[in-house]
Amino acid sequence: MIRLHITTEGQTEEKFVNLCLKDHLAAFQVFCDARCVLTSKDTRLHRSYRGGFCRTQAYQTVRKDITNWLIEDKSKQCRFSTMFDFYGLPQDFPGYTESQRITDVYQKISFLEKSFQDDIGDSRFIPYIQLHEFETLIFANPQELDWEYLEHDNAIEELKRVANSYGNPELINDGFETSPSKRIIDAIPEHAHNKTSGALIVQKIGIQLLKRNCQHFCAWLQCLEALNE
Repeated sequence: MIRLHITTEGQTEEKFVNLCLKDHLAAFQVFCDARCVLTSKDTRLHRSYRGGFCRTQAYQTVRKDITNWLIEDKSKQCRFSTMFDFYGLPQDFPGYTESQRITDVYQKISFLEKSFQDDIGDSRFIPYIQLHEFETLIFANPQELDWEYLEHDNAIEELKRVANSYGNPELINDGFETSPSKRIIDAIPEHAHNKTSGALIVQKIGIQLLKRNCQHFCAWLQCLEALNE
């Protein structure tokens, strides 16, 4: 039996792990839990605040949170991973500057994950960075947005055209106006105030379709599925 701890960028990713990954990986004898990355501490009140990973937040804050969890659970049967967006990574992220010279997005993300893994320095750590952000997964089948957003047929059809034009949802880019979440919010403004619903929508899409349509996501999930082999 393998226990898997996943540090997520925010509440949407944490909800996705609990709704979708937990049951899926349990079938492979991999039992996972998730918590949002630590964003701040109030030492006076002895309180910690998690969620809403800030793009301007220093990487060292994230690193400390992950390494503390590694120290808290030293079991050899335990593994650790992340679910962070490529979009808006802090500029002090390991390998960030060097990665800007890499044009192929899959090579770039592989380089960043390897740099991340080397910086954490624990063989139990398996980093994952989502191309380009969580909402990419919705573009695996935008039709499922109609489950949450009624009477938005035209907007959903437009998002389906975007998905079809790229072919691969992971290539929908990290432009400020053209990132996956920005495209969804432009089409369906209500989503800006309801982003955690993305986890429910992705649950409707289903793990198998995500694996077929999202190459990098698939590689990560296959790695997690094989942890107990």
